[in-house]
Amino acid sequence: MLWDKKGPSNTDATVELAVKRAKELGIRYIVVASNTGATAEKFLDKGLEVVCVTHHVGYKGPGIDEMEQAMRERLQARGVKVLTTTHLLAGVNRALRYKYQGIYPSEIIAYTLRMLGQGVKVCVEIACMALDAGLIPYGEEIVAVGGTGRGADTACIISPAHSNAFFDSRVKEIICRPREN
Repeated sequence: MLWDKKGPSNTDATVELAVKRAKELGIRYIVVASNTGATAEKFLDKGLEVVCVTHHVGYKGPGIDEMEQAMRERLQARGVKVLTTTHLLAGVNRALRYKYQGIYPSEIIAYTLRMLGQGVKVCVEIACMALDAGLIPYGEEIVAVGGTGRGADTACIISPAHSNAFFDSRVKEIICRPREN
């Protein structure tokens, strides 16, 4: 499915397609990018195990956590695993870019994945981050859901690899994404 436009207006339909495809394939895990928790909440009561990956603390500014503690606790009380950590394709390389105005390998990978859309890049990144954190099992396909800015507009079936074997990751299907990048 290709959406005409990118962004949060596609969230509900993306959630519906992601859940439908997961159930068709017998996939147990949904890994969703959700900085405030609002998109992750949409996956509750769908019969799937949900992992929510947020921006790292400090993304919006020093010491700032975009997810309110009450939301984090509400999600966790409902069985959602919430991962707040450094982004796989940013981290120290981004600090080098900001300080020295260069471009580094992980950012080249990120820009290459963005050729398929920001959401596809996010899906690959959060799938590997969740695997590295031990929140999803190794060797299983998962559905990853991401977006362009707020909300969700992209869903992919991914067999992620750990970050130290990143190039062994496989995007098996792109369920939906915006036509415009």
